[in-house]
Formats: sequence, C-alpha cells, structure tokens
Amino acid sequence: MNLKLILLNKTQHRASFNCGQEILDNYLKKQANQDVKKRLAVCFVLIDENNTVKGYYTLSNSSIPQREIPSAISKKIPNSYTNIPVTLLGRLAIDKSIAKNGKGEFLLIDALKQSYVVSKKTIGSLAVVVDPIDEDAILFYKKYGFILLPTSGKMFLTMNTIAQLFPEIL
Repeated sequence: MNLKLILLNKTQHRASFNCGQEILDNYLKKQANQDVKKRLAVCFVLIDENNTVKGYYTLSNSSIPQREIPSAISKKIPNSYTNIPVTLLGRLAIDKSIAKNGKGEFLLIDALKQSYVVSKKTIGSLAVVVDPIDEDAILFYKKYGFILLPTSGKMFLTMNTIAQLFPEIL
C-alpha cells in the first residue's frame, strides 16, 4: 500500500475511516473540514492510492497554565508568563486496517517535526501537548517521552526534547 501525508481537503474519502474510537472517527467525518475552514486546526491526513484517509492528526496553538508544567521547567520561565504557549496535538488516529504497523508513530513524528519547525521559525511554543483519550493513548505517548501533567491529565513534551529528534533543523 502506497501512502502519502498531505493536508486535508474535500476530495479525500473519509466515510470508511474507523480507528475504533467513535469520537475520533466522527471528528474526521463531520468536523475536521469545518475546523480547518475556521482556522481552528490544521489537519494532516495519511491517504492511500485511492485518496482514502488511513490516518490523521491535527495541530493548533494553545496554552497551559505555568503552574501545570513540571517545576524543573517552569522555574526557568519568567513569572510574568502565567500561561505558556504550546502546540496542541489535538487528535491522532490510524484506521484499523493499517493499525499496529508503525503508522501511528509515523504520524506522531511528523506532528512533532511540524510543531518544532513552526516553534523555531514562526510562532513560539514551549512544548507539544496532547490530551490522551484513554490508557492506551497514555502508554503510546509515554513511549515517546511525553510527561503526564497530573492536574490536567494532559501530556507534555518540550521543544528542547523534540529538537534532539531533528538536529538537521537549524
């Protein structure tokens, strides 16, 4: 199967997408286009040769209260920043037909790279934040170094950590 990652547009086939999480399936089928149009999120889709969506992720700007991030990180940030700019990896899902073959990791790494490039060159962002949907998602993100933020249930990976993945990006 030949897959490629592109920005969501109206031409992709989404009706058969099934990742096993109804909320993620419905988002792609019913809301993603609206969010893109309203500039609430950017949606990248992994499509096959038939233009059928096999996976996707969304990115948007966000912030989290400084008090929620680990003290080792927050002590380096001026107190005037009550909210810390972050990039929200809002959704990430893989169709069951290609699950368990590294495509989720591929989407995550691409999302981290996109986030890092923007944070380095365009819009400041201290970290990528995710809001895991369930325990399996928590375990997935922990494998990649995300830290659980106990007060919010969100998970956090600093851009400094992400930078180590992409030393070629200056």
